[in-house]
Amino acid sequence: MTLRLTNTLTRRVEEFKPIEPGKVSIYCCGVTVYDLCHLGHARSYIAWDVLRRHLRWSGYAVTFVQNYTDIDDKILNRASEEGSSMEEVSERNIDAFVADMGRLNILPADRMPRATRSLDAIRGLISELESKGAAYSADGDVYFAVMKHAGYGKLSGRDLEQQQDNAAGRVASAEEARKQHPFDFALWKGAKPGEPSFPSPWGQGRPGWHIECSAMVREELGDTIDIHLGGADLVFPHHENEIAQSEAATGKELAHFWLHNGMVNVGGQKMSKSLGNFTTIRALLDSGVSPMTLRLFTLQAHYRKPLDFTAEALEAAATGWKGLNAALGLAGDTTPAASELPTALADARGRFAAAMDDDLNTSAALAVLFELAKPLRGLANRIERGDASAQGELEQASHQQQLALLLELAEVVGLKHEGAESNASGGGGPSDAEIEAQIEARKAAKAAKDFAAADRIRDELKAQGIELIDKPGGLTEWLRA
Repeated sequence: MTLRLTNTLTRRVEEFKPIEPGKVSIYCCGVTVYDLCHLGHARSYIAWDVLRRHLRWSGYAVTFVQNYTDIDDKILNRASEEGSSMEEVSERNIDAFVADMGRLNILPADRMPRATRSLDAIRGLISELESKGAAYSADGDVYFAVMKHAGYGKLSGRDLEQQQDNAAGRVASAEEARKQHPFDFALWKGAKPGEPSFPSPWGQGRPGWHIECSAMVREELGDTIDIHLGGADLVFPHHENEIAQSEAATGKELAHFWLHNGMVNVGGQKMSKSLGNFTTIRALLDSGVSPMTLRLFTLQAHYRKPLDFTAEALEAAATGWKGLNAALGLAGDTTPAASELPTALADARGRFAAAMDDDLNTSAALAVLFELAKPLRGLANRIERGDASAQGELEQASHQQQLALLLELAEVVGLKHEGAESNASGGGGPSDAEIEAQIEARKAAKAAKDFAAADRIRDELKAQGIELIDKPGGLTEWLRA
């Protein structure tokens, strides 16, 4: 079976074929760094981490780019509330994001561009759109002319004329009065007094949200990519606008596949900061919920469907993870050597692959993991009770093969054994996963020649009792003080 994915653009489940055989380019819309991430973010980034892991397991070379939105009204508002700066708010929340993703065993992106470091690309793209007649300036602002893009609405299914009819009779704001069409959107916003701003051909200002992602996709991956990812709440207007401005500039399709995850619901409403019903990842983990319990909880539902967050569902995930974790723990610090699988295990591996190829059916894939873990969990329980014969049984080839396969498949969905300290609140220092994530972030900072950020990460780890040791070949080892 080949990988099939639900493409929001075509509203169909389609066979995935990359642009370049054996290689996959992916862009994932990242966080606006004004606050800590909540469970909705965890659900999204775990889903896309699993997609990336499955593609790699399937033999693809994957380039995964995820941005930081570090210019935004929400960041400016938070800085104003705190009496700090846009940079201080952004840096603090970027550090928190890296740590939270590390705890959840989410692989760091290959590259994580920031809007503030992509301004030349952003201004260049706006200028292209203006030269093509797809954008116009008005009193220091620059707008995209939606009527210039014939395909506008193809992702969301929205009809411009119908929307314009619905808006008829509404009193226009000062900004709307400057637009040629009510649904034109800002590419560049003229500076307001006291706000951070950047130079441009249209005067001091800052970019709009949508153009930031279009510019970063193009700068990092080119005009057309294989897969573009995000939450269902980004379909309109963000992703619709991305498509319009990118394709108006290049004349090429922005992405062949658009994938969107369902929302997390609390009491029937989408979890969001604006509604005040959100739970941060950090608060949940620090309350005693283990990272892998949270990961398992999100993967039990299909990524496209809503996920209902309840204490009962989380408790059920904790119970399920307890047994799976015990089985994974049998490997200790070593990984059993893989060997040719007997028919039953080869069948289990095939069923797991088929489930993952079926639009990432993680629920069915997890069923295979639990099936493999069941006899191993029994051995783990016997070993824990001091049954001397159980250790000998574990060393038998059949159990070693089963354990090796369980570890392999658990890695595809990002589940790994947790020790008793895994859900500690942080009093004992950062977890191994958090340290590795910070090391990856430091490598990325060095690659971007942002040596100040790299030094800051080293200093922060040192303050937490972690000593980094740089080795030849770009390797970094670490020790706890």
